[in-house]
Amino acid sequence: MRTTEQASLYNDLEKMSTIQILENINKEDMKVPQAISKVLPAIEKLVEGIVERVPKGGRIFYMGAGTSGRLGIVDASEIPPTYGVPDLFIGLMAGGDKAIRTAAEGAEDNKEAGWNDILPFHPNEYDTVIGIAASGTTPYVIGALEVARSKGLLTGCVTCNLGSPVAAACECPVEVVCGPEFVTGSTRMKSGTAQKLVLNMISTSVMIRLGHVRGNKMVDMQLTNVKLVDRGTRMIMEEAGITDYELAHDLLLKYGQVRAAVEAYRSGK
Repeated sequence: MRTTEQASLYNDLEKMSTIQILENINKEDMKVPQAISKVLPAIEKLVEGIVERVPKGGRIFYMGAGTSGRLGIVDASEIPPTYGVPDLFIGLMAGGDKAIRTAAEGAEDNKEAGWNDILPFHPNEYDTVIGIAASGTTPYVIGALEVARSKGLLTGCVTCNLGSPVAAACECPVEVVCGPEFVTGSTRMKSGTAQKLVLNMISTSVMIRLGHVRGNKMVDMQLTNVKLVDRGTRMIMEEAGITDYELAHDLLLKYGQVRAAVEAYRSGK
């Protein structure tokens, strides 16, 4: 039996007090980062492959269904405002955008649909397809990975079972085995947490390696609200050694991003 389908280590959940439920969920959640620490070399291999391809015109497609698909879309959607890079990470899920809010679980059984969803983006050999599937058996994901790999794209996955079909379909499998879920089979819990953490690690490390972080600052972030404008202003002050908030603020608004404002100030423009 797959690990994600094994019976919970806890019985009679309905008889537990609220604090007992919370303590036991927390106890299980603590196992997730420990499981991820064991697969860091696998994540490294995938990141290195992506970093090599992106400068040549590659993009990263996250493919999933249900919770896994939604997690991919969340991670991909946060890259443009955080790092100022549009259309680099693309999240696709079985059932399309409507499935983000309304469950369309049956859509995951269509093995051809995954690659068909990628086709409108005109995939090229420098692209990467990452399948996200806790079970490791999702046909939508497997199909996309198999076709992508046959066409020379880099392929990877994030799954929570060992030896799964999804892992077999790709070059760079990341298998994070967290043990049985607190509620038997509810992979939105530990498995979902593991997938979220791994996706954060992949996208963040790729963005750092590609130069979108300086020091520890998001120097290419989009100025989409007052909070981010204030953050960007203070980043310019720190980076350029400016003590005048208004000057740094005006520079940011003029050049539109921290990196450009700092470079302009240093060059005397």
